[in-house]
Amino acid sequence: MGCWRPATSTTPSRAPEPTAALRGTASLAGVTRQRRGPFAPGDQVQLTDPKGRKHLLVLGEGRTYHTHRGSLAHDELIGSPDGSVVSSSGGTPYVALRPLLADFTLAMSRGAAVVYPKDAAQIVAMADIFPGARVLEAGAGSGALSCWLLRAVGADGLLVSYERRPDFAEIARVNVERFFGGPHPAWQLRVGDLAEIAGTGAAAPDAVPTGSFDRVVLDMLAPWEFTRVAAEALIPGGVLCSYVATVTQLSRIVEATREQGCFDEPVAWESLVRGWHVDGLAVRPEHRMIGHTGFLVTARRLADGATPPPRRRRPSKGAREEPADVREAPVDGSLTGLAEEPAQ
Repeated sequence: MGCWRPATSTTPSRAPEPTAALRGTASLAGVTRQRRGPFAPGDQVQLTDPKGRKHLLVLGEGRTYHTHRGSLAHDELIGSPDGSVVSSSGGTPYVALRPLLADFTLAMSRGAAVVYPKDAAQIVAMADIFPGARVLEAGAGSGALSCWLLRAVGADGLLVSYERRPDFAEIARVNVERFFGGPHPAWQLRVGDLAEIAGTGAAAPDAVPTGSFDRVVLDMLAPWEFTRVAAEALIPGGVLCSYVATVTQLSRIVEATREQGCFDEPVAWESLVRGWHVDGLAVRPEHRMIGHTGFLVTARRLADGATPPPRRRRPSKGAREEPADVREAPVDGSLTGLAEEPAQ
């Protein structure tokens, strides 16, 4: 049976435009973080030592950065070009660069665990987060994924992020504003439950109309509880992307997505990243790698009333639970090989 949504018209129509509560009025001109030119007070700088260890700091006039290899005056960096090499008072050289978003998210203050750059890149690519997209994020956490999504949607897009815990929401707000240099005009951070946008929360003053979002990203402990909310929030053809950590969570979110009856067949995967050591002819894999961090699941929203076609692939043996007293008979239908139960 296809996904149900209250009908408002008997003819197909375009996706509804965002309500006034969802429209942004500012532009990225209000986000002042400088990304080019010489270093200036207030800029974030990443210092990398000869062993590859990275240190993130915010420049300020008259300040000094202290390490176990000596101190480094901020004034030596202010006015220097991006990519300069400076030395501490102990003679240790440091490469000074503006941090990439991948560097910033790994060094940011944390409440909840952050989404690793490799997974954030997969979400942006495989969920097709495009400039101008309207994205609903559930589980802002520490704001790492929010930074990636905001960069992808741009000034003309919209990101509405829900976070249940006020303390996590505050950490996310500080991290996002720290990276962009101020409040991002395309971001709305809401403290509360995703259920506020549908069902019992439909009367809330900041409620989101059904069919308002191009993409929904669920990064939470139990995303399967919100697949119906996601289906109602998405436009036909929209993408639901779920990020979970364990195999049991993966099974539940995939089955819950299928049970909604309004998504195409979900696709699940994980990504593993292994670096390589290259020194002349000594070329080998690194001893350490970024292995499993989480599973990703994507599914496309079908049109209202459409029914997903049945899967043609045979289910794996044991994929569905069977009664404990049901035993499989031999292929030839005989009873040979079935042991009799001992008499009680």
